Amino acid sequence: MKVALIGAGFVGTQLIRELTSRGHQVTVLVRNTEKIEAANGVEAVKSDVLHDQELAEKLKGHDAVINAFNAGWTNPNLYNDFMEGSQAIQKAVKESGVKRFITIGGAGSLYIGEQQLVDSPDFPEAYKAGATAARDYLNIIRKEEALDWTFFSPAIEMHQGTSGVRTGNYRTGTENPVFNKEGRSIMSAEDVAVVIADELENPKFIRQRFTAAY
Repeated sequence: MKVALIGAGFVGTQLIRELTSRGHQVTVLVRNTEKIEAANGVEAVKSDVLHDQELAEKLKGHDAVINAFNAGWTNPNLYNDFMEGSQAIQKAVKESGVKRFITIGGAGSLYIGEQQLVDSPDFPEAYKAGATAARDYLNIIRKEEALDWTFFSPAIEMHQGTSGVRTGNYRTGTENPVFNKEGRSIMSAEDVAVVIADELENPKFIRQRFTAAY
């Protein structure tokens, strides 16, 4: 497939590797193309997600769009920038004519009982703005009827680097975290990329939110 990937940060970098290893052509849309390593099957295109009409033009002709946009965890205006950027991307995808849209959100909107994680008293304050924005955007995209969208909430604990391992194994859920025998919801960024690539190739969660962990 010809896949447009918006963002190449924590998860996006792993997605580039996973998608190209499966033979997909990846157009990476980022503000700074110099950060994208040259590789077969990868084209880096300078883009600003807030310029939705310009972005729509760059998305045309792709088979799918994967949104790994991140407004920056240390951004003091994180909530507003995430909401504005996410909605601009959704608008651009619709204008581009691409139907398949996978967007990566957060774990904060997952439920333990009747309470979402982001509303629990022990939820880390440092992540609250971003998690709240991802939760609020999920409520928006759930009303989307024109796109074949999927919203992915990663595991509560996600690791990369020396602790990150690609196993290719995982279990999925929908509204509740997936826990292992030790009571942890955990997954490497490498395996998050596997989950997203699998959903791209074999869709199981059209117009749904889902999650995955070991």
